[in-house]
Amino acid sequence: MDRVSSSGIDLHTRVGGSFCAIVCSDRPADTLQKIGAEEGCRLLFHFLNRDVIRRIVPRSIHMAGKLEGKIAVITGGNSGMGLATAKRFVAEGAKVVITGRRQTELDAAVKEIGPNATGVRGDVSNLADLDRLYEVVKEKHGRVDIVFANAGVGELVPIGQVTEAHFDKLFDTNVKGLLFTVQKALPLMPDGGSIILNASIASIKGTPAFGVYSATKAAVRSFARSWTSDLKDRKIRVNALSPGPIDTPIFDGLAPTKEGVDKIKEGFVSTIPLGRIGTSDEIAKVAVFLASDDSSFVTGVELFVDGGRAQV
Repeated sequence: MDRVSSSGIDLHTRVGGSFCAIVCSDRPADTLQKIGAEEGCRLLFHFLNRDVIRRIVPRSIHMAGKLEGKIAVITGGNSGMGLATAKRFVAEGAKVVITGRRQTELDAAVKEIGPNATGVRGDVSNLADLDRLYEVVKEKHGRVDIVFANAGVGELVPIGQVTEAHFDKLFDTNVKGLLFTVQKALPLMPDGGSIILNASIASIKGTPAFGVYSATKAAVRSFARSWTSDLKDRKIRVNALSPGPIDTPIFDGLAPTKEGVDKIKEGFVSTIPLGRIGTSDEIAKVAVFLASDDSSFVTGVELFVDGGRAQV
């Protein structure tokens, strides 16, 4: 039985038929007490939100997170899925280096994430910016254990209106930028690292006016397969995380007005079995799984987080 010090908190829950209690008091013999099956209490800590546990258990007790001591790079970490993932990674014990193209948003994101975050302004399609990113990582941390290649752009343009500028914009960021984000991380990545590529269900769905974007995401899925083979001797895992429609700022670029954006969202919702748009935090939770040892025997996969849209 572990000894603890707290300020009068009593939490009870029932897990799998086993009754457990965390009892803390101000008495000299403060204790963390368990009642019922030991397995039930283990499940309690496994399933209870880690943020809740940290508020319940005294600060004097250190709770190791799933990413304790890890160094993570997240491109496009200043908003949306990248920002949500950065916050989740830090909550699990990691230190993160995030990128973004706009300094004001980047600074705000770093402030929101907290002291274990560093922001580096840059555009992933600019190789000099990527070099500068990893110079900062090397100087500050010496290595990178996790890469979430998340930065991406999307635009709705029918085939008859596709321009060279549109094509280059999407492929430069979503394909070229992603490739070199990963390549330039490899000299700093120890064996056994984790690489997560932000793909999309668009790669397997025939969405009107999304042809170029979908092609970029099909390339990302292909990278996950090829790089799994390339990096197998180093035991570096490479996986593609494929979101469905997620409520992020990328939606704002799909139509010139809020009404237009809302109409697009409604159209997507009608195709999703769960009947709603997903959240950035739902993507972040899956990214934690792919980054951590929970997925230690998972590599080369495409993991869909789409409310069932691409599955039925």
